[in-house]
Amino acid sequence: MRTYLKKHPLLTSYLYVASFSVMYQLVILSSGMSGTVGLRQALLMSSLWLLPLMLWPRYHKVIGAMIGLLLLPAALLNLGYWMLYGQDFSQSVLFIVFESNWAEGSEFLESYWQWWHPLALAVFIAIPVYLWSQLQAVTLSAKQRGAGVALVSLTVFWPLINTWAFKGNDFDAAVYHQLHRMEPAAPWTLVVGYQQYRTNLANMESLLAENASLPPLKNFQADDARLPQRLVIVIGESTNRERMSLYGYGRATSPGLEQLKNELTVFTDVISPRPYTIESLQQVLSLADQRHPDDFYTRPNVLNMLKQAGYHITWITNQQTQTRRNTLLTTLSQMADEQVYLNNNREQNASQHDDSVLQPFAATLQQSYPRQAIFVHLLGTHRKYSYRYPDNYRVFHDRQGVPEWVEDRNLEEYNSYDNAVLFNDHVVTELIHTLDSARQRSLLVYFSDHGEEVFDHSEHQFTGRNEGAPTTAMYTVPFIAWTSPQWRTRGSWQARADRPFQSSDFMHTLADMVGIRFQGWDGSRSLISDTFEARPRLIGNPESPQKLTYYRQLAEPESLAGRLDNRADDKGVL
Repeated sequence: MRTYLKKHPLLTSYLYVASFSVMYQLVILSSGMSGTVGLRQALLMSSLWLLPLMLWPRYHKVIGAMIGLLLLPAALLNLGYWMLYGQDFSQSVLFIVFESNWAEGSEFLESYWQWWHPLALAVFIAIPVYLWSQLQAVTLSAKQRGAGVALVSLTVFWPLINTWAFKGNDFDAAVYHQLHRMEPAAPWTLVVGYQQYRTNLANMESLLAENASLPPLKNFQADDARLPQRLVIVIGESTNRERMSLYGYGRATSPGLEQLKNELTVFTDVISPRPYTIESLQQVLSLADQRHPDDFYTRPNVLNMLKQAGYHITWITNQQTQTRRNTLLTTLSQMADEQVYLNNNREQNASQHDDSVLQPFAATLQQSYPRQAIFVHLLGTHRKYSYRYPDNYRVFHDRQGVPEWVEDRNLEEYNSYDNAVLFNDHVVTELIHTLDSARQRSLLVYFSDHGEEVFDHSEHQFTGRNEGAPTTAMYTVPFIAWTSPQWRTRGSWQARADRPFQSSDFMHTLADMVGIRFQGWDGSRSLISDTFEARPRLIGNPESPQKLTYYRQLAEPESLAGRLDNRADDKGVL
């Protein structure tokens, strides 16, 4: 081995500089926590450190040592964090570190530290040290050196070049793409993570300042007799209700909720306004809608309303804490009084299961606030579906119950989605059982932010979401309400369960459920109100009003949704 390394100095140099990142990514991959994306990027981006070794071969030992001293701390931080928490290091970790109490963090660190961790870190250090000892000068001709430098530079900076020069995006977008590709490799995990943390933190603080400057809801009234002691809002992710047996799907994907059906109000015709998490929740959790999207920024939202009613709010999330896309979600969570962040992985495609919310949820219920609101934000059935459930929930694996149009090459993904729906059912059911055991006046509302197309239509061999090519599966969402025996008004809502509704009017509905009134509340937009009016349900990007379309145009003409949307259009209600 030693002889081989000495005979191939360029290969030895690459193995040395790549070892700091690739070994860690191999651990991530072998654990099943994530896919191959991080490994591929680490393999490519590590080649950057070959440049000084090729340009100044005479000082290869000194340069190699300097590179090692630069890369090793970040590499050890990545591995150490994974060993302790089982997650990929990311900017979200920096957010938690800088926003948390250090004493609490050190206690958590001590409780998870195990005897074999120093040994693993020692082995991790020993490998690059050995490779450094085998470094030889990379002697190349001027022509070879020039070609090598050009090849490495093109490999490393191709994301920027391709995005800016060939795809025609602006330079800022190209830089972001470049940094995102470099992030899996040391030391960029820490460097890029910190830069993005500061950027996203500034954006979040700006949004929080805007919200704090808003006046409270006017003419605010809260009926103390109707306000539940414990109000729980469970926000799902990417779940199409048509794939839940609770809604008539052929496979038993929601057995837990079916057992509770007599305790639930199962609303059967609810759609989301948009097929993306951020854009959808901007409307669902505020008074904004497809016609007035900016109301999210200019009017109080659901959290403001609940605080005004005297609720202590806790936000428990298994979504990524702080990413470029999730800044708004983190901002909403920071409006709560307490936050529990459970998912600090760098990529969404990581094996982070939603049952992690159960313990903090149970602990939060033990708090003695007179009124308590708990938001639980799940990863639900977000793609990649096989990461959303443990192995013992791999129940669906053959063609039984699968539509004939689903091709064999798509069968695994189709089944994985159903398994994810099944595990999601388990988590939501357990949340209800836990809330029920508290024996208090409680209300739990569960809905998904949007749906998901997973080969649900014969004409669409497609999985995911695309607002430009919408299908009904991207919008049809579960929407259920559970009330405790101590606070049970389910009977009065059951007759309203089949109303056509868009979740952008959730704030009006929630206020109605708990007896809150304010200037701007509209009973005709409340799903449970006696004065409810069916409205045409608009989908599409509200920033391009001319492209907004009616949901009924997606639904089959003979479907309940299609008939009711047509009827609403006939009334001319906008």
